[in-house]
Amino acid sequence: MRVLKNNQPKNESDEALLKSYLKTGNMETLGELYSRYLHLVYGVCLKYFADRDKSQDAVIDIFEKMVNDVERFEIKTVKGWLYVITKNHCLMELRKESTDRKRTDKFLSSEFMESTSQLHPIDEPDASDKEKPLHDCIEKLKTEQRKCISLFYFENKCYKEIAHKLKTSEQKVKSGIQNGKRNLKNCIENEK
Repeated sequence: MRVLKNNQPKNESDEALLKSYLKTGNMETLGELYSRYLHLVYGVCLKYFADRDKSQDAVIDIFEKMVNDVERFEIKTVKGWLYVITKNHCLMELRKESTDRKRTDKFLSSEFMESTSQLHPIDEPDASDKEKPLHDCIEKLKTEQRKCISLFYFENKCYKEIAHKLKTSEQKVKSGIQNGKRNLKNCIENEK
């Protein structure tokens, strides 16, 4: 029979190890308790994440959570409690990933902001040939379109910032940019 450094035999019950940890704060005792259910924790993580590396990282995170939370709860069965905190950890991580993915998708979608590198005529390979006609055509735009185009492309402002600065709605800003781009394209083509 292997004996832990705190002189507790390895075959003690979960409850006895938990009581001992709560009394002494000995991390080896808690580690022994956690190692009994390491396969359970890893298996649950693997079920939710379907990724070995992410599951291994989660096993470490869950042990840290166990260290922080074990004294706060009245734990009747260690196995059941570990299962619940593992499941909750996995669900929270998946929810966080989903939220992050939605934010990224929203940021990259055309509803939020257009990609200036694809839409700005000055960014095209032969930009130096179009710079003078571009500036001439910008001056020919209606005032609102000219302001929206200048703020969006030259000052890198988003719709919300432009709307605030021009004291108008984001929809009018988007419309001003779209109409301004169309008018610029027509103007530049006519200048050729």
